[in-house]
Amino acid sequence: MSKKFLTDVIVQSSDLTGVAANRLATDLIAAIKAEITGTGRFSLPDFGSFTVRETPKRTALNPRTGEKVPVKAGATVRFKASPALKEAAFAATKKAKRKAAKTSAG
Repeated sequence: MSKKFLTDVIVQSSDLTGVAANRLATDLIAAIKAEITGTGRFSLPDFGSFTVRETPKRTALNPRTGEKVPVKAGATVRFKASPALKEAAFAATKKAKRKAAKTSAG
């Protein structure tokens, strides 16, 4: 998903201009970022939740040389899909596989 995609959806579902829809998409993204950085969590019902997870200090291997390299502790954002989103994605995948099987068999 991109900001342009969000802007296009906003334009199609409302009577906003492209510039106003782009500003709204930018503001939505900024609000989500602010919520994640402020509370460490952001949830959308029937979609999923984003949570900040701390990563510990560790040692990794350089794949080219095999040398051990220290990696600093940090943080990452984890997304967990809601059960409704998982179910919808699974149903769409099954439907696509059936459609592909029909076209290859026919």
